[in-house]
Amino acid sequence: MALRLYNTMGRTMQEFKPLKEGFVGFYGCGPTVYNYAHIGNLRAYVFLDTLDKTFNYLGYDIKHVMNITDVGHLSGDSDDGDDKMVKTAEEKHQSVLEIAKFYTEAFYNDIDRLNIRRPDVVCKATEHINEMIELIKQLEANGHTYMAGGNLYYDVSTYKDYGKLANLNLDELKEGAGRRKEVVIDENKRNPQDFALWFTKSKFENQALTWDSPWGRGYPGWHIECSAMSMKYLGRHFDIHTGGIDHVPVHHTNEIAQSEGAFTEEERKQGPWVNYWMHNEFLVLQGATKMSKSSGNFLTLQSLIDKGYDALDYRFFLLGAHYRKQVYFSWEAMDGAKASRLALIQRVAKILAASGADASSFKKVYAKGEAADVTGLSEKAKEHLAKFQSALENDLAMPVALSCIQKVCKDGSLDAKEAAEIINRMDSVISLKLIESAAKYNEEAEKAAKAALPDHSNDPEAAEIDALVAERVEAKKAKNFARCDEIRDLLTSKGITVTDTPSGPVWTRK
Repeated sequence: MALRLYNTMGRTMQEFKPLKEGFVGFYGCGPTVYNYAHIGNLRAYVFLDTLDKTFNYLGYDIKHVMNITDVGHLSGDSDDGDDKMVKTAEEKHQSVLEIAKFYTEAFYNDIDRLNIRRPDVVCKATEHINEMIELIKQLEANGHTYMAGGNLYYDVSTYKDYGKLANLNLDELKEGAGRRKEVVIDENKRNPQDFALWFTKSKFENQALTWDSPWGRGYPGWHIECSAMSMKYLGRHFDIHTGGIDHVPVHHTNEIAQSEGAFTEEERKQGPWVNYWMHNEFLVLQGATKMSKSSGNFLTLQSLIDKGYDALDYRFFLLGAHYRKQVYFSWEAMDGAKASRLALIQRVAKILAASGADASSFKKVYAKGEAADVTGLSEKAKEHLAKFQSALENDLAMPVALSCIQKVCKDGSLDAKEAAEIINRMDSVISLKLIESAAKYNEEAEKAAKAALPDHSNDPEAAEIDALVAERVEAKKAKNFARCDEIRDLLTSKGITVTDTPSGPVWTRK
């Protein structure tokens, strides 16, 4: 079965066909670093991580690019409201760059705790102003722009396919349609859907960060940064663009218009800017409320950790739903995820202990196609891996992929070492650190068992009894059951009871 993905452009499942054989380039919208990422934001990056690792598992070379927005994002996606970065800087009495640095590091900390692989390229908006200016110049040369009130705008009426991603009909859109409610209309715009490419001081008199440009000293609009940076690192045409479902009607719609609006005639013939658009759904709080910073009803990853959950409990929770389905968050659901992850770790711990293998012998699988190599595996193991791969290839069906690991744990016909190897391979995508966590669980269980051992230091027969118990273990291994019975009877006559535990036999006096 070939990899099939749901393409928001056209709303259909499509077989994935890369522009370049064996290589995939994809861009994911990153954070605006004016506040902590909330757990709803982080869902997008867990989704991106599973996409990244699925391509790795399937043998593709990968170039994953993500932006960091540290300038230009207003509180309204369609150029209305306050500048998010400036507002936080003023509230905290710090510079915009200090705010950006602090929350960028906080974001990295969150994705590291969620076991998310960092993108191959992370690009900051403030470090790519020249690329944005050059792209805007191309739009200007192609007749897509106009100046009004000191700002440069994109005229959406000049792009005939505007709204194709969101199924919007420009002729039918009314004032403010497809936008937030109670939008403050920018009187400089010819059309309500037009958007700013470059702001000058006419928007904010004391803007913190500004640059010289052909249109005056100012700063870029939010939408232009993603087009400019994705094109710099992935080229004028690339495979996949991802983001939250809320980006479809405005941000991604505008990105397409400005990116394809900058094309030359030859580039237009080569196809669309992006071939596949993938969007994750919202995380919804109890009461059917979308989590958002503007409303104040949001939780951070740290707030979950402070309540006793592990970051990977939250990852497990998210993997229990398909990325295109809304997820309803509750503390009861988190309790269930925490208990289920622990139960899975305990199952893997038993397999690891039975295998006799050290956790360090199972290397992290990130090399191209390594996880999918089935050379030397049993037919049963290949069958499990085939079902897992089928789940990945069905539009990243992570709930099914997760259940494949559960089935391996319950399959008693598998050799323990091989079962652990299969789990390790599957976990290269699921990324719950199962082998590592299982080893730690066994280690702690062994420490607890040793701590609970009876103290025989004052027993005069301790050395003799230890020797008998050890001999009994060897007799069992050799299947010398007659000698086992003799030792058992001898120990019983001395008032000794032997209990077998995962860390070995323990003896006590009656």
